[in-house]
Order: sequence, then structure tokens, then C-alpha cells
Amino acid sequence: MGRATHQVAVDEGLVSGYPHLRQYVFTRRPDGLPAEDGLTITTEDPVAVVRKLKAEESDLDDWLCGGGTLAGTLVDEIDEFRLKVNPFVLGRGIPLVGARTASPDADATPAVPLIGLMRRRVKAFDSGVTYVEYARA
Repeated sequence: MGRATHQVAVDEGLVSGYPHLRQYVFTRRPDGLPAEDGLTITTEDPVAVVRKLKAEESDLDDWLCGGGTLAGTLVDEIDEFRLKVNPFVLGRGIPLVGARTASPDADATPAVPLIGLMRRRVKAFDSGVTYVEYARA
């Protein structure tokens, strides 16, 4: 997750929003974030870290939690989308996948590509929330 997403938990007095998971917080401003076992605060390149995690021998999945900025950076590493769709419309908000951020050696920030998805699962709840899973087509 990115710093902004993690900061919500910190502002509520939590060191970690997911203490039962191994977590990575990607940030350019690591100062002021509390430490905890299982929580890694890093300024490393998110793509390099995620590729390293995906290469590990594990039965566990890697999850991206948060807004579209980090998702835009990691879009090529995202294998599936698991979304909770709430029954209301916002006039604006955080995009699901934001603009990619340029790597330090890139000449320009590339656009996010069109990604074809295939719906795998849908579950509707009485609250009106719908959970949807998509895989890359």
C-alpha cells in the first residue's frame, strides 16, 4: 500500500491496518511512520519489490490495498482485480488505476494501457454492495 492509505490507520492510532499480514508501505516520505514486526516501510521501487515477492515460494497471494496512484505504478504486475462496488455515485474520487509514475530512467510517464478483464465471480450483499473478481482476459 502507499503512504496515504497506510496513514489512515496511523491517524486512528494503529501501527498497522493489517497486523496479521506481512505488509509493505511504499513512500517517498518514510519519516514519522511507526514500526512493527511484519511491517516494512520502504522507499524502494514498488515494481522491483513486487516482482521479488511474486518470485518467492509461497502459497500466499500478494494484495494491493489503497488508491490508484500505486496501482498505476504496478499495473503490469496486477493479475486480478477484486473490487467492492458500493451503491452510490461520487462526482469525483480516486481512480482505480491512476496514471503510471515514471521510473527514474524513463523519458516520460507512460499511459496506462487498456486492460481486458474477464469476470470470474460476483456476490451481491443485502447492503447493496457487490463484490466482483476480474482476471486478465
